[in-house]
Amino acid sequence: MKKFTLISCTILLIVSCGTCQNNKNSKDAEKAAQFAETITQDELKEALFTYASDEFEGRKTGEPGQKKAIEFLKNHYVSLGISSPIANGDYFQKIPASYFTNDIKESENVVAYIKGTEKPDEIVIISAHLDHIGISKNGDINNGADDDGSGTVAILEIAEAFKIAADKGYGPKRSILFLHVTGEEIGLFGSRYYTEVNPIFPLANTVADLNIDMIGRVDRKHENQRNYLYLIGSDKLSQELHDISEAVNNQYFNMEFDYTYNDENDPNRFYYRSDHYNFAKNNIPVIFYFNGTHADYHRPSDTPDKIQYDLLETRARLVFHTAWELANRDERIKVDKK
Repeated sequence: MKKFTLISCTILLIVSCGTCQNNKNSKDAEKAAQFAETITQDELKEALFTYASDEFEGRKTGEPGQKKAIEFLKNHYVSLGISSPIANGDYFQKIPASYFTNDIKESENVVAYIKGTEKPDEIVIISAHLDHIGISKNGDINNGADDDGSGTVAILEIAEAFKIAADKGYGPKRSILFLHVTGEEIGLFGSRYYTEVNPIFPLANTVADLNIDMIGRVDRKHENQRNYLYLIGSDKLSQELHDISEAVNNQYFNMEFDYTYNDENDPNRFYYRSDHYNFAKNNIPVIFYFNGTHADYHRPSDTPDKIQYDLLETRARLVFHTAWELANRDERIKVDKK
């Protein structure tokens, strides 16, 4: 009789613990969804119509329009009360002109972060490039609304969602760095400077880089199936990262993940062409989020009125949920490939 009672109690305890864990996971998911909903297409649109306006002159690296862009980003973080990891009020990681080629002037990465509550030394990076290609020889301004205004404003909204969560007592366990890099269009200079010259946080402590480069449009292949996104690199270094990404999508979005450009034999070689690659070179797991190219790529016609803001909202929420999971899981993801 005692043996039966002990076994019964043990089974009851196991079931109860499992139920508690399921309830905790369910509550965490509910909270994540609640904060993700603060990412809205209206706010994305408002920010992008400024960031990709003629006033910013195509945001060419080192030029006056790019300086206006970094001030816009800084002011946004200041207004949200999100601090800089460099020093109080200093959001600019300065890159000297000598680091660039072809007479490029001094430029800046823009950085902001939310400190982790339990594992502050472990860092999840969300990145996008802040620059574009500037003004054409005939005087046309290349606004770069999709490339990469869409990724830039997505980070601003994701950062706001994390800040709202933190203010309500749900700060991320790990620190999150919001990294806007310069010089991508001329050779991934900003991300290379961060990883090779002056990483603000040790690369060994960097859990993953979620890189957003063009997520506001639809390419020709997906004109009849808008709810998609190309993912590149998710399984290159960590199968666990890939599995988490898939699970997040299945739980919240059910969009089509297209891995065409993740193929090692892809002739476009997009895996090597955006800022995540400088992290991947250093054995840091990455995901590159991308909508594919379109007729307005690197043309003056890449304007904010052509962005599909409902898609931009959904895709930004996807990145938020993925970052939330990476920042709050008990163990950091494992690197199991080179």
